[in-house]
Amino acid sequence: MEGVESVTQLGDTRNHWKVETGGVSREFDTEITEQHPEERIAWTTVGGDVEQSGVVTFHKLEDAMTRVTIQMDWDPQGLVEKAGAAVGVDDRRVKGDAQRFKEFIESRGIETGSWRGDVPRD
Repeated sequence: MEGVESVTQLGDTRNHWKVETGGVSREFDTEITEQHPEERIAWTTVGGDVEQSGVVTFHKLEDAMTRVTIQMDWDPQGLVEKAGAAVGVDDRRVKGDAQRFKEFIESRGIETGSWRGDVPRD
């Protein structure tokens, strides 16, 4: 993903992110709030100064075709992030990352990662 320097899995539902956006580096943790493998994953940031949440849903259309829907809410910080959001830079970055993710998954043919458990919504 563009702008993501690293993601470290801290536990089954917690990750630590290092990102760079518009020359600004940030670190934050996310908590998976709901996960149903091959259907849905939702998350939110915890602690820190980054406010973000989102959900990705997977809709199987055919054996080899899935529609992926991404919804993210975030609070841009500072002039550069706010200006970028106002002109749609964030939307284009998410779309580009989704396309790169699609190409990555299709080139592998199988899922990656380890734990794929179910996390019910609270």
